[in-house]
Amino acid sequence: MTEASRRGRRPLRIGAGASYAGDRIEPATELAERGQLDYLVYETLAERTIAMANALRMKDPEKGYNELMERRFMAALPHCRANGTKVVTNMGAANPLGALRKTVEVIRKLGLGPMKVAAVLGDDVLDYCLAHADTLPIMETGAPLSSLVGEIVSANAYLGADVIVAALQREADIVLTGRGADCSLFLAPMIHEFGWAQDDWNLLAKGQVAADMVECGANVSGGFFADPGYKDVPDLHRLGYPFLEAHEDGTCVLKKLDGTGGLINRALCIEQMLYEIHDPANYITPDVVVDFTQVNLDEIAPNQVRISGGRGRPRPAQYKVSVGIKEGWIGEAELTYAGLGCMARAQLAEQVVRERLKIGGVQLDEYRVDYIGINSLHGDASPPMREEPWEVRLRFAGRSRNRQDAQNLANEVETLVGKGPCSSSLPRINVREVLAIYSCLIPRDAVQPRIVVEEVA
Repeated sequence: MTEASRRGRRPLRIGAGASYAGDRIEPATELAERGQLDYLVYETLAERTIAMANALRMKDPEKGYNELMERRFMAALPHCRANGTKVVTNMGAANPLGALRKTVEVIRKLGLGPMKVAAVLGDDVLDYCLAHADTLPIMETGAPLSSLVGEIVSANAYLGADVIVAALQREADIVLTGRGADCSLFLAPMIHEFGWAQDDWNLLAKGQVAADMVECGANVSGGFFADPGYKDVPDLHRLGYPFLEAHEDGTCVLKKLDGTGGLINRALCIEQMLYEIHDPANYITPDVVVDFTQVNLDEIAPNQVRISGGRGRPRPAQYKVSVGIKEGWIGEAELTYAGLGCMARAQLAEQVVRERLKIGGVQLDEYRVDYIGINSLHGDASPPMREEPWEVRLRFAGRSRNRQDAQNLANEVETLVGKGPCSSSLPRINVREVLAIYSCLIPRDAVQPRIVVEEVA
């Protein structure tokens, strides 16, 4: 008997509680409280996020999981426990075991036991990538990983739904992964609850299409959609995060909670479906290769869109891996000139800094100067100014292999306040390490996932 049969075949309700590391806390808590959810999913990782998490773990072995995880769980877990809602999340980031320990601590602090917490391990493939750096081609360039200049600090494979399903089969109430693929977090509950075969490619594709709708969270309930007078979204400040009502045949209905702000309609869903899709007929995931070209999106009620269709082909024989590497430093500085002649003063400031960098022998691999609001986005394609601006924000940025040259750039801009054109603001300066991201593919059998489960009495 499948989980769906035990639930009386009612739709499976899966809520999207987050879509990036720093996402809001209260919308997920509201979903947990009154969404009647079976699952609450927090998707919090991006390529850069996992690399940054690895860097944090290198400094402190107990860190490296999502920094907001404790606050999220303190707010939402009491409602999840009361309503029988399971949690699936990749907030484990670079340290799923550390996340497990912290989650157990939260459960005990709140007195929510008995509960089972599972950590999914195995996505960290740094050792494998370093050992095979001469033969692993970089997807972006074709050159081997060994051609990169800098310290490789992380390599994380995008694990799929299968290992999350295995954790759910061990009756985990909370599943914490590292680099679990975004959509796999939503697909795994469907596979588990409906008893789908993990080689039923068409069913997996339908689930993947629906998962793709909600993996960016409130982007599909009005976020990043509003354009006043053209695409109006009510109460954008109070966005309701979306949830799916999934059916055993793979059809899903996308909804949000009544009384929340935002909007769900067909146009918005079309935007989200096309977002980040390199080839709609051949979208590669660790679970299935999806063809989106036959997907149907139907508005069936206000703020309700039915998602159907989607066809699938066998999953790839390799895992995609995100590789993080330290590639030097960025020095950045901004200051403002205002009033009559502000543009001329800003241009003189740019000239002064360029000459000072030459005098100081500052070595920069990249250097740019932007006049924010004038040419910072479109560069030479920016239209000519019809009249002098009343204020201009000047931004300097340079990348160097060493920290000192990046700092020297910032220092030269700071010195403008007393030794440059008159009447500037105080500058904002920042020097930070560059953490670049590259991709490669490794064989599936090079990854050995495992699951650690802890029971909290």
